[in-house]
Amino acid sequence: MKKINILISTFFGNGYISKIPGTFTSLSTTIILYVFFEILQFKNLNYILILYSIIFFYSFYAVMDSETEFENKDPRQIVIDEVLGQAMPLILIVYLSSKNLINIPVEIYYFLSFILFRFFDIVKPFPVSYFDKQHKNFFGIIMDDIMAGLYTILIIYFISFKF
Repeated sequence: MKKINILISTFFGNGYISKIPGTFTSLSTTIILYVFFEILQFKNLNYILILYSIIFFYSFYAVMDSETEFENKDPRQIVIDEVLGQAMPLILIVYLSSKNLINIPVEIYYFLSFILFRFFDIVKPFPVSYFDKQHKNFFGIIMDDIMAGLYTILIIYFISFKF
């Protein structure tokens, strides 16, 4: 079971990429979800939210189980948190699209979502920094990216009403 949890925590090995594994994983998440949502037209929000919730809750266990395999408290190899945080605004884009609130090309929303999420994940404004600094465990590993995802959601939502 530990091997499966490491596989999930590293997003099938993305975390082992030597340079910028978090950015690479955020980008690959954006591309994968663009393909699923926009090209394959998998846009059933109920199914998407159920699947996201399962991955979200299981990730806590997977990260807790696998973090001991790595040397530091917030291992760069664990990148499932980037997947979770980056997916949040992308799911919002599906919702906005279903409500006809997308007034610029959807690809711009995906691009902005990627850039904004990486910005908040790197800069770590409060409360992103709180979870990053105060919870040096599986909870903090995941929650700082969830907070970065929430900031990204707020801006994407605001942008959808400005254009």
